Amino acid sequence: MPAYDLVIRNGTVVTPWAEGPADIGIRDGRFAAIGDLGGEGAAEQFDARGLHVLPGVIDTQVHFREPGLEHKETQASGMRAAALGGVAGVFEMPNTSPNTTTPELIADKLARAAGKVWIDHAFYLGGDGTNAGHLRAWEQTPGVAGVKVFMGASTGTLLVADDETLERIVADGRRRMAVHCEDEPRLLERKGLIPPGATAHWHPVWRDEVSALRATERLLRLARKHRRMVHVLHVTTAEEMEFLRGQKDLATVEVLANHLTLAAPDCYDRLGSLAQMNPPVRGERHRAALWAAVADGTVDILATDHAPHTREEKAKPYPASPSGMPGVQTLVPVMLDHVAKGRLPLQRLVDLTSAGPQRVFGLMGKGRIACGYDADLTIVDLKAERTIDDAQQASKVGWTPFHGMRVQGWPMATVVRGQVVMRDGEITGRPEGRAMRFLP
Repeated sequence: MPAYDLVIRNGTVVTPWAEGPADIGIRDGRFAAIGDLGGEGAAEQFDARGLHVLPGVIDTQVHFREPGLEHKETQASGMRAAALGGVAGVFEMPNTSPNTTTPELIADKLARAAGKVWIDHAFYLGGDGTNAGHLRAWEQTPGVAGVKVFMGASTGTLLVADDETLERIVADGRRRMAVHCEDEPRLLERKGLIPPGATAHWHPVWRDEVSALRATERLLRLARKHRRMVHVLHVTTAEEMEFLRGQKDLATVEVLANHLTLAAPDCYDRLGSLAQMNPPVRGERHRAALWAAVADGTVDILATDHAPHTREEKAKPYPASPSGMPGVQTLVPVMLDHVAKGRLPLQRLVDLTSAGPQRVFGLMGKGRIACGYDADLTIVDLKAERTIDDAQQASKVGWTPFHGMRVQGWPMATVVRGQVVMRDGEITGRPEGRAMRFLP
């Protein structure tokens, strides 16, 4: 009998702490040996010569729109796109229809994914005024990544605009809570500033820096009062980053590939409402501050906020055009291009997309290349040059804001618990993705 089910040979293995040549032996879906495995037998061999072998990338913020909005995306189409992009695991958001606010609705999402998806997954439980008081028990539901709160309105109806309801949610739980920080009262007040005939260039004017900072400060006041750990999603402003540097005992920080790569006004000139998202893509001053926060360790996680809408929906006159853009399939190539251009060390990218999610959310058995952990890998070619194209996208909406972007670095294979689910741009194997597990 072979010693291993799969051996990855001749690759350069990358962790947040080291990089070097090693073979990887996988047995029963877990890492069983790392090093020079010589001629030890395996049922399957993968020659990774010339490739870099990373821990499986985890995207901790995606919207797959099922149930209720399947014309935009489904669990199957979204996770297929993830696998094709080198992403081995995702956390999916609760603003579907109905909103995912009970254990029964979590169970429904898990059932919808069963036997249809190639990668591992978890779902956020939406926090709102209907379930505050139950969340401490419900956040332990299998497959739950944590509680998610919207302080500012976005797609759907899941919204907590007032401090009274927010405090009830903050006080009701012990796991880290993920929060979309925009101040809804200020957003409502400023929406009247948008002139007739405005374009998406107005989006960062309407949803301004003060809206983001004010909500983040409100959240941290309550988090500190109740000693609740919080995760501030998709931070976009220099002012928030400066504030959050002093809050790291309680707050972890996420940035998005979109906000690191795009900048106003150019993105709105080129893409119009296709570049519209919440919080907005802002100007170069803010983008530079995000990169500085990545460099100095303020940022804990890099994600996408994959949030697809059809072209027809995005073509509505602003501000009726919906906010959000797809991204789970382009995360790895876009960020590898930043690595190639010297903006980001490869080991830091690994930390932000694997070890970071494991630390922040208490993810069990994932996020590391280490014996006993789930054998999740993202195998990349750092020298490959490709052009990102709409036609490549597996998302149901069929477009990407990075269409036409020439990149260096490309995902060549995705391995989930020892099964190669993508190789050379093709989905392989069976759809056997499972629910992720978390520390209580």
